[in-house]
Formats: sequence, structure tokens, C-alpha cells
Amino acid sequence: MSNAGCSSVLPAPCRQAGHRAPLPLPAAPQFVARFRSNRRLRVTCASAAGHVSRIPPTEARRVRSLAGSRHRPPPLTRIRSGTPRCAYVEKMLVAETASLLDHRKDREARIRKQLRKVELPPSPYDTAWVAMVPLRGSPHTPCFPQCVEWILQNQHENGSWDINDFGSSANKNVLLSTLACVLALEKWNLGQEHIRKGLHFIGRHFSLVMDEEIAAPTGFNMIFPGMLSLAIGAGLQFPVRQTDIDGILHQWEMELKRQAGQKSYGREAYMAYVSEGLGNLLDWNEVMKFQRKNGSLFNSPSTTAAALVHNYDDKALDYLNMIVSKFGGAVPTVYPLNMHCKLSMVDSLEKIGISRHFSSEIEGILDMAYSFWLQRDEEIMMDVATCAMAFRLLRMNGYDVSSDELSHLAEASNFHNSLQGYLSDTKSVLELYKASKVCVSEHELILDNIGNWSGSLLSEKLCSEGVQGLPILEVEYALKFPFYTTLERLDHKRNIEHFDARGSHILKTECLPYGINQELLALAVEDFTFSQSIYQDELLHLDRWVKENRLDQLQFARQKLTYCYLSAAATIFPPELSDARISWAKNGVLTTVVDDFFDVGGSKEELENLIALVEKWDEHHKDDFCSEQVRIVFCALYTTVNQLGSIASAVQNRDVKNHLIEIWLHLLRSMMTEAEWQRSQYVPTMEEYMTNGVVSFALGPIVLPALYCVGEKLLGSAVKNQEYSELFRLMSTCGRLLNDSQGFEREGSEGKLNSVSLLVLHSGGSMSVEAAKNAIQKSIVASRRDLLRLVLKEGTVVPRACKELFWKMCKILHLFYFRTDGFSSPKEMASAVNAVINEPLKLPS
Repeated sequence: MSNAGCSSVLPAPCRQAGHRAPLPLPAAPQFVARFRSNRRLRVTCASAAGHVSRIPPTEARRVRSLAGSRHRPPPLTRIRSGTPRCAYVEKMLVAETASLLDHRKDREARIRKQLRKVELPPSPYDTAWVAMVPLRGSPHTPCFPQCVEWILQNQHENGSWDINDFGSSANKNVLLSTLACVLALEKWNLGQEHIRKGLHFIGRHFSLVMDEEIAAPTGFNMIFPGMLSLAIGAGLQFPVRQTDIDGILHQWEMELKRQAGQKSYGREAYMAYVSEGLGNLLDWNEVMKFQRKNGSLFNSPSTTAAALVHNYDDKALDYLNMIVSKFGGAVPTVYPLNMHCKLSMVDSLEKIGISRHFSSEIEGILDMAYSFWLQRDEEIMMDVATCAMAFRLLRMNGYDVSSDELSHLAEASNFHNSLQGYLSDTKSVLELYKASKVCVSEHELILDNIGNWSGSLLSEKLCSEGVQGLPILEVEYALKFPFYTTLERLDHKRNIEHFDARGSHILKTECLPYGINQELLALAVEDFTFSQSIYQDELLHLDRWVKENRLDQLQFARQKLTYCYLSAAATIFPPELSDARISWAKNGVLTTVVDDFFDVGGSKEELENLIALVEKWDEHHKDDFCSEQVRIVFCALYTTVNQLGSIASAVQNRDVKNHLIEIWLHLLRSMMTEAEWQRSQYVPTMEEYMTNGVVSFALGPIVLPALYCVGEKLLGSAVKNQEYSELFRLMSTCGRLLNDSQGFEREGSEGKLNSVSLLVLHSGGSMSVEAAKNAIQKSIVASRRDLLRLVLKEGTVVPRACKELFWKMCKILHLFYFRTDGFSSPKEMASAVNAVINEPLKLPS
């Protein structure tokens, strides 16, 4: 029997004996690509008949077998014959020249160094307070003379003390540091010229102190006036009008009275935190209630030093001895800050799309954070923002962390009674809000409560006072787009364009712990720009594929190529995953064509003919087509599935083509069932509808073949496992119900039934459309939550990299159906397509 109607990409030995081979596709060179451990991409040409060498593992598996870590790039899938993307390869060859590789390698090395060991810059302010601590038993001798010496050696020409490398002018942070250094020198009667120059610097910029439009470090309005009063009491004279000094001191006294009228743990913690500015106004025994296990107060050298000045304590002295020994003459503004800095860097790497380049370093950081989490270490648990960020990052990377550790923040009142709540710290609230969305069980009421109050508080802040210390856009975006409605590459682009290369962290003084932020931004820009060139070439290849297969000639079919490719490029974004993207996009186009064929384009005879042809597959004959439409649809399906099956089989080192055919056949039969229901006006039960609907929604041919192309071995036993089926069911349930909810009115006008109308019909009139939509929404939430739990679960038969494709599709569906039936609304998706594929990054000049 001849199958001359369609060509095949299968090599001759794979064809069934006794069948005439079709005309072959033009031969294409075979390219072998390998991702080495240093992330250098090397592409070499081989003959079409050449053997493809195996890719050795470049990284050791983690002890806890975090299979398919989201940070680890899988081995580069090979570009094989039948996939003519020479322009893609040429761009890779051009981009990965030796000079660029060396430059990139150096940049990555600097980032790795910072990931392994956070370098905290010195804080003149905190160093000055440590310098003021007297030697025990000798009140006229400094306990830490090396800190005094650092102050003497590090004054700037303008009289200030500042470690800012960005060349900014005077600000409240610099004024605070300069005043502290002047006080330290005055206490030990040293550096009179330094003191004079410092006083004149403060005098020249004194107007900044009262300017409420200028950002101030935490507690500035309490600390600076208190230190000013201390300096005046020590006999220092400022070249400032007395009325200005009196005005500041008067405001300070009013603030002290206001504070005295408040009674809460948060207020007590705040007063202890800013105790440097309060001196003898405080009960220092009460302050010491906030001492931590390491001997510090709030991990703050300045607060701890101020306590020692007024109230000797062995543990506090041990803490200062430790940090001075570690850092030398200049101490940081907070210590330890190691875990917060490292988790923040991991978060940044994920947000700008380059975490895969630092997989081993990130795994080390997360392993350490997990160990701290299990030990309830103060470095994570005592800071709200760090605790919430650790929970989110650990859970999303497969670590088993319980939301019970956030129970103390389940109520808004508890947060407001904390130091961060008293300070109205928006960053902490935002981190809690983001953490609350990573819910994997219906019983995590703690996360529900946190999400409710933190979301409300963020909304109130936006509407009333605005947001302090964070870009308003960041808060608005988090509230508008939950993480399950975002596409990674869209997020990456937005985050790169709004990336804070300065990366400062405002505490009592400005802290710049991420001195590598410029490097992060440069690498992210390079990575995204290179990826876009790949996406553009792949889209051109796909456009040629559509035309070669005459799919553009089918009048009934929606032309959704760019949307199908967007969903691939925006989620399966690493350049090396080209085969997965191409498979995803081609099958997305084909499912759209087939859906339209069953929906409006084909007669009953044509639909039955198409199914019969797929059942025959290689045994089909050129005279088997009942229409030209059937010929076009089947031939496109036949050649594409054969091509993709050949690629997937090479990756998996076993024949998976028959599985791909089975996936398509399952879809076609489910679509035929729906067509027959509609023709006979049969009203299925809800169970019948959903059992068939999760298949007819047509995600199978898009997602399942792509699983074979992400660099992980997907065993035949895994494909037959219940876990695999459940992943598919939950993902497809989300899609089916999202589509039904948003498309209810449109489909109703076309005389079609869906889950919303079925709920109303089968309720016997007891359920309204609105109530049905609410019930559907609850089912969507439950399915999404269960899917995420299964994706994040460790030790399962389906590799993590494969499981993540189910979650990626779920996110795509939530974006496409966020407010409308997005797949039917070109304007909704046009900007997303351009942002990911065409538009260059827009960076601030």
C-alpha cells in the first residue's frame, strides 16, 4: 500500500518493511551541541549520517536528589536532521566567540564569588559607635582602637565619612555617619582637624535634616537629634543657626512624647533599636531584653555598642570582639546579614532569568537556608522579610517547608506588633504576600490568612500614603498578577528593565551588600538579547513550516502561530531547549487547526476520514483522502509528528514515536465524541463532560511530546504511571474550566454546552450562572494547588524538569484566560508576543 500522499522524516531503516518510502525531505546538516560545566556553548557540524556522542553529566547530583532543579539547565538537546535552523546555529556561533566567552566567564566568576561569600561594606556610622565603647575598667581608653584609627584614616576631603561609590551628594545617611564619627573622635579627644571639617560639612548641609522629601534611614528622626543633643552637651559647636538646632530638638521632644503614649511590643522594640539616640532616657535593662543568642541587639553593631557604653554585658562585648576580629577596623551596619543577602541574590537571579548559570551555588545556598529553617535559626526566623522569602524560595525549589513556621504572622495584629510592623515595612509585607501564594494544600489556612491581610494592607498603602522603600510598580504588579498568571520571560524582561543596579538596603544607614548588581544586570541583558535572536529565528522557521505544510490555506483555521510560539518561548526559555520549543509550538498550531476542523471546518465524513488515517498512519494510501482539507491536515500531522518523534527518540535513546501518535489519536477521538454530542444534542453528565473534556482541550499533543525534549530521561514506566496521568488531568482541568468560565457567553451563543451551563442545567434550577462560575473557580483553585504540590514533590517517577512543563502550561492558561478568552482576543496577546520575541530591552540611560 502506498503512502505517497505525505512525506516522512523517518530514516529508511525505521520504516515498516514492504512499504514504499516517500519522497525524503531535503537533507540537513546535523549539529551536535554540548553545554559544558562552565556554560560555554560549542556547536560543531557533523555529517547527516554521523553518530551523536553522548553528553556526560557536567554536575554531580545533589545528595538529596533534587531532580530537575529549576536552576540546572538540562543537557543541550541536539539540532538534528529534519530541523533546518541554520540561521539559529550561525547566530550561536557568532555570539559565542572566544572573546565573548572569556568576558562572560569572568563576569560569572565574579558573581559566583559573591554568591559563595557575601562581602559586606564598612559602615562609618556603626564603626563610630563601636569606636565609642570604652575598655572595661578604663573609661578613658577605647576598647577598639582600630576602629578609632579607621575613622582617622577614612575622612573624605569634604569633611564627611561615607563609603558610597556612586558619587552622590550629601544625604541624611552621610550626615548621620559624619556626626557619629565626630562624636567618636571628640570622646577620645583625637583628630581636632577632622572634627572641625566634619562639623563644617554638617553645617553646610544642615537643611537636609529637616527636609521631609528626602529619604531617611530607619530611625533617623530619633537618632540624629539625640546625637546632636549629645554633641552639644560635649561642647561641640555647629556652624548652624541656633533657631534651626532648636527646631530639630523641639521636634525630637515632640516625637519622644508621642512615643511615650504608645504601649506595644513593636514600639518597645523600635525604641531599643534606635537607642543610640536616646542615651540616659532609656532603661537599658529593658533594652537588653532584645538581646539575641549571638550577644547582639538586632544584629546591629551600633545598637550593641550603644548598650555597652551604658550597660556592660559580656555577651555583647563578645559579639563586638567577634565582628571587629572578622572585619578589622571597620564593621558593617548589620551582622550577620549573610542569609538575607544570599537569598536576595538567589531571588534576583531567578527574577532576571539567569539562575540556571549558577545552579551549584544556588543549591548550596538553599541547602544552607533549609538547614537554618529546620533549626529555626535566628538569622532567618527573626526577620520577617527573610523568613517569608526563605519559605517561598525553598518551597518553590522542592524543599519540604511547613507554613506552620509562619503561624506567628497569620494575623495582621501580630505583624503590627513586631518591629517591622511598627516601622510599616512594605518590603516585609510584600514578601509575606508573595509567600502566601505558594500554597499546596487546602489546609494551609495560615497562608490564606497572611494573603488576605497582607494584600489588603498593600492595597491600602498604594491608595493612601504610597509605598516607602520599594518601587510602586513592584507592589502593583504583585497585587495585579499572582505568580501563577505570569510567564517567566515576560517577567524576566520587566525585571531587567526595572532592575535596581544600585541594590542598596536602607537600615539605620545605607547598606550596599550586593556590590555585584551591575554584573547581574549586564549578564541578564546579554542573556535575554541573545535569546531573542534565537526566538526570532525559530519563529521564521515555524512560519516556513506553516507555509510548507499549507496550513495557511485552510480557510476555517485560526492563524495562531505567534501565540503558540509565545507560550513556548516565554516559558521554555533557555536557548538550548530549542527542540522543546519547536515541538510545543508546532503541536500548538496543529491542535488549533484540528480543533477548528472538528468545530467548524470539517463534515462528519471528513472527521471520520481523518481519524481513520491517523489509525492507519504509515499504512495510509494516497487515495485515502476524501477531501483536500483532510489531505492538508493529515499530511501536516503525519510529517510533523514523524519529525518530532525522530528527534524525541534520539534524545530518549528509545522509540517514542508511537506514543506521540497515540496522544493524537486520543485527542481526535475525544473531539469526535464532543462533535457527536453536539450533533445529537446529547447533554452529558458533569463527570462525562470533564472526563472527555480534559482530553479534548488539546493540551496533550502540546505538552506531552515536549517532555521528551527537555534533557531528562522519561522512562516508559513513568509515562504509564498514575503520577503522569494526574499531572495531565490537573493541568487540563485548569485549562478546561478556565476556558469554560471565560467563554461561557460566547459558547452559549453558539449553542454549545460547557461546565458552567451543565452545572446550571443539572441543578434543576437551584444554581444561578454566577453560583456556577463561583463553583468552577473553586475547582480551578483546587486543581492548580494540587498540581503545584505534585510538581514540587520530591522523589517522584516523573523528573522535575518534565513536571515543570505541566506547571508552565498551567501558568500560560491563567494568563491567556486572565480576564477574557485570551486565545480569541489578539489585542490581549500582541504586546506579550512583541515583548518576548521582538522588542529590545528598554534600559534607563
